[in-house]
Amino acid sequence: MTVVSTRPFEGQRPGTSGLRKKVAVFKQPGYLENFVQSVFDSLEGYQGQTLVVGGDGRYWNDQAIQVILRMAAANGFGRILVGQDGILSTPAASCVIRKYKAFGGLILSASHNPGGPDGDFGIKYNIGNGGPAPEKVTEDIYARSQTITEYRSLEAADVDLARLGKTQLGGAEVEVIDSVSDYADLMGHLFDFDRIKAMFASGAFRMRFDAMHAVTGPYARTILEDILGAPPGTAMNAVPLPDFGGGHPDPNPVYADQLMAEMFGAKAPDFGAASDGDGDRNMIVGKRFVVTPSDSLAVLAANAHLVPGYAKGIRGVARSMPTSRAADRVAEAMGIECFETPTGWKFFGNLLDAGRVTLCGEESYGTSSDHVREKDGLWAVLFWLNLLAKRGESVEAILRDHWRRFGRNYYSRHDYDGLDTAVANDLMNALRAALPGLPGSRVGELTVESADDFSYTDPIDGSVSSKQGLRIGFAGGSRVVFRLSGTGTEGATLRVYLERFEPDPSRHDIEPQEALADIIQAAEALAGIKTRTGREKADVVT
Repeated sequence: MTVVSTRPFEGQRPGTSGLRKKVAVFKQPGYLENFVQSVFDSLEGYQGQTLVVGGDGRYWNDQAIQVILRMAAANGFGRILVGQDGILSTPAASCVIRKYKAFGGLILSASHNPGGPDGDFGIKYNIGNGGPAPEKVTEDIYARSQTITEYRSLEAADVDLARLGKTQLGGAEVEVIDSVSDYADLMGHLFDFDRIKAMFASGAFRMRFDAMHAVTGPYARTILEDILGAPPGTAMNAVPLPDFGGGHPDPNPVYADQLMAEMFGAKAPDFGAASDGDGDRNMIVGKRFVVTPSDSLAVLAANAHLVPGYAKGIRGVARSMPTSRAADRVAEAMGIECFETPTGWKFFGNLLDAGRVTLCGEESYGTSSDHVREKDGLWAVLFWLNLLAKRGESVEAILRDHWRRFGRNYYSRHDYDGLDTAVANDLMNALRAALPGLPGSRVGELTVESADDFSYTDPIDGSVSSKQGLRIGFAGGSRVVFRLSGTGTEGATLRVYLERFEPDPSRHDIEPQEALADIIQAAEALAGIKTRTGREKADVVT
């Protein structure tokens, strides 16, 4: 074992999904080591325990994993499980942590951010329930990173990550495990694979899954093609690449343009889906029909009884605050609890562990359940396949039936990327200061009914998270939410969330941006985005 003297680096505070920086930042001598040692120094009782390690296969993952393996062994972990070739999707890592009762895990991913030598890199610590570390833990990690003076490692050869099996590394046993098998086994217990197989075998149903040259490629090929019998090639862009093929591995209509072209083409498949860099997000598309993540969560909740793993009923639903309130209406009709939490999957963990909720979702293309403690892209795809096989209807027919029952929540998100951080903060601070005077005022044809800075008190442990986004509600159930994102690595990203509830089925065919036009105008009038940022329009509209 070696003990290496070091000095703190500024800015190693984990965000909503761990520490994300440019690859060049992480490759600074001692930068990764400092953060990993800060994680270990913040934990208690892990000596001799099991640690899970894996990542999304992006550039520099393989080298970073070797650093982590040597450090974990030097710090006293007794057993380290690592995915073959360093690959573990984020939901699969959560699955492995839970299945093998590991102390925790280190997941190397910057999720949907671009990869490659000039791209982004990330790392986060997940606790023993399989979920992201809560704020108390991440704050302890950050505090330690600002006072660290040394880190521990081993002088040892690299572990062969391509070969399944066990290797001794100092006092630790390193086991390279199959990246897919444990996760595939869990999916087989949740969904009616026989019914889905029969749907594919009929030859009347076609689908396309876009892995975006990211981590879900091997999972989709094994589960969709090998196990469920979908035709070879159903999974496109299925080979994980360090730079994601030069693309942006974010499963939305803007970046998954190849899939969208097929789904809106003359010979469109019946069902389309995509997942992101680390496999925790999903986009669902029907034949020439897009499903919003908010609607997807609501549909899954309303139809969960049709799926074997949830046939006994669901206990509750949780959604992030910016996510549309479509799921709230389903929960009310079902007589179950519905929770509104800050953005960040870690806020669902306590509710899931306490048995208060079964399904969770975020508007940023994340959906999952209590089977793991992360959002799970392929799980959502399999859930939809199970519904399609059971109901025998198209994606569009299922959505239109849902809207007739519960009403339609028109919804959109406008992202302004790479803003000057000071400008973005000034915009938010000015709007925050104006909130108390807004209720009762008119903005165009809309009347402001409520305005607040969202604060969340965890119903399980009583912890409080403040300043989680600015909410402005209008008479009739419409609203706009402003929030600065914590997932980027350059500048600031302003996200504006727009929502309108429409109960009248005769008005369910309006183009979303048209249906939200007055709310979009109100958002500009309230925040002065164009004046303050100089941006004439959003960079990404989903």
